[in-house]
Amino acid sequence: MYHKILVLFTLFSSCLQMQSGQQQPQASDNTLIIYLSRTNNTKAVAELIHDKVGGDLVALELENSYPEDYTATVRQVARENETGYLPPLRTRINLDQYDTVFLGFPTWGMQLPPPIKSFLHKYELAGKTIIPFNTNAGYGVGSGFQQIRQLCPNSTIMQGLSLKGGIERDGIYLVIKGEKRRETELEVISWLRKLNILKPK
Repeated sequence: MYHKILVLFTLFSSCLQMQSGQQQPQASDNTLIIYLSRTNNTKAVAELIHDKVGGDLVALELENSYPEDYTATVRQVARENETGYLPPLRTRINLDQYDTVFLGFPTWGMQLPPPIKSFLHKYELAGKTIIPFNTNAGYGVGSGFQQIRQLCPNSTIMQGLSLKGGIERDGIYLVIKGEKRRETELEVISWLRKLNILKPK
């Protein structure tokens, strides 16, 4: 009798899990961490995530790099955002092997950088779990997370993480280092724990 009750309880629990439709992403080799980084702050966060979840770590590179001059880059990005131009990517990825995609980017013009828009237009992300993370100069993520939801309506978008990084305009570049990197690591761990995606130690 006890065995029958246990079986029925197990089947009932499984049905509830299926009906809820809530599947937590799991840390595994099927995880991609891809990022765009100009001052290496987003790269630093990507490296911390990679250390905690594993998977593959890939920098998003362009066929034609942006100017080194900050002002020139700001003008170019503004034109690209106004015209909807999507800069071609040098990075090539086989996304079929990944179920979970961490997507890292800095805030440019209070929205997604054009190269990230290129990535989201170029690759089929339907059915995948996207976990965004962001660094910014102190003004927040802007519309970045919202734009990801708009561009990936058939993906599962998890809660994003936004952190203050450098301020290139003021000549402040990589700041996520030393003690700041250790503080950021604790924030990343807390965020990943909420998402239930920390890899086993």
